[in-house]
Amino acid sequence: MRIALLEDEHEQAQHIQSVLSERGHHCDSFPSGQAFLSAVLHRSYDLLVMDWQIPDMTGIEVLESVRAQLNWQIPVVFLTQRDSETDIVRALDAGADDYLAKPAREAELVARINALARRTSPDVEKESLQYGPFEINTQLRTIALHGNVLTLTDKDFDLTLFLFQNQGRLLTREMLLERVWGLAKDINTRTVDTHMSRLRRRLGLNPENGFRIKTIYQRGYRLEAMKASGPDENVPVMEQA
Repeated sequence: MRIALLEDEHEQAQHIQSVLSERGHHCDSFPSGQAFLSAVLHRSYDLLVMDWQIPDMTGIEVLESVRAQLNWQIPVVFLTQRDSETDIVRALDAGADDYLAKPAREAELVARINALARRTSPDVEKESLQYGPFEINTQLRTIALHGNVLTLTDKDFDLTLFLFQNQGRLLTREMLLERVWGLAKDINTRTVDTHMSRLRRRLGLNPENGFRIKTIYQRGYRLEAMKASGPDENVPVMEQA
């Protein structure tokens, strides 16, 4: 997973990054709430780990900002020295999914993160997935629109499945290259843009079919569900400033 860590103590941040990296995760660390929010709102992360006591704002304020500005329910784990029942309840009520008191045992931290990821990750084991008029068969690797099977390449199928499983979520070009193509994130290519343009046409991603791919300037793409608001007007269900 791609994990964002909010931790202002340098040694502690390095230790947590090392623990998560050894378990196969990629972890970026940020020492302030503003730096953390800027990264989370402009990049794609699978899970957030945050401290409560940081220099420029509280962890609760950061969490409330995340929940207010993101359109998808990214899992959040609090990792902090504050361990009173009142603090735990406040964090959970504000939108945290789990809460660990420092110093956290390494194995428990990793186990809780992995458990939370399993509960919130897209269901990839189902053979048939339904998204409005789109039906995706993960075994046959086919996608049908209103019952008609579409002609797609293998990479088109992989990209479409990833988009639908993460609808409403900002997906950067780097993340798509990494997750769908298996390429290093520093490769400079317009492969993603070309595929997105083609998918818009081949999948019929328009208001009539209930979905659209929105380009987020200089950031990436987001698949949005849409609803009709009148005979000549359609608006997205989810919108992000």
